[in-house]
Amino acid sequence: MSRVGKYPVAVPQGVTVTVNDNVVVAKGKLGELRYEAAEEVVTSLEENQIWVKPRGETKTARMQWGTTRARINNMIIGVTAGFTRKLEMVGVGYKAAVQGSVLKLSLGYSHDIEYPIPADLKIVAPTPTSIEISGMDKQRVGQVASEIRGFRPPEPYKGKGVKYTGEWILRKEGKKK
Repeated sequence: MSRVGKYPVAVPQGVTVTVNDNVVVAKGKLGELRYEAAEEVVTSLEENQIWVKPRGETKTARMQWGTTRARINNMIIGVTAGFTRKLEMVGVGYKAAVQGSVLKLSLGYSHDIEYPIPADLKIVAPTPTSIEISGMDKQRVGQVASEIRGFRPPEPYKGKGVKYTGEWILRKEGKKK
């Protein structure tokens, strides 16, 4: 069992954190994030460190202990450096372009897919076959990347589709003569 919850979260310089009734608010150079911790844990701020402790020894309290610590750590990283997820498109004619506040995807369907870019995220297409999603909330960045990947997930025979950069696709052998 992981014991990630017992370690404190260090607050770097340039980040202000307030803890009030299990509501943690972090402000940094990229913006402000807020997280409301579960009732099973107690969060406290002591000497530029955030401590998370379970209220009891129940299974739920121990699960929330590590989860809360990880979420707070991701908030601190998010307001200082942010998160980026990169996608690649493999396939003839597959391309992406950002037009204003819309991501336009050509993925081999009879129509282009227009995905509205959320206000809290930044999406760029450095090349026609790659997409970069960046923002300060790790969950939002991952969710949007997953939604875009879901329009045409990679298939196992030719490897065509939208995949994460560095993702390894298990390839299958085709029909034999």
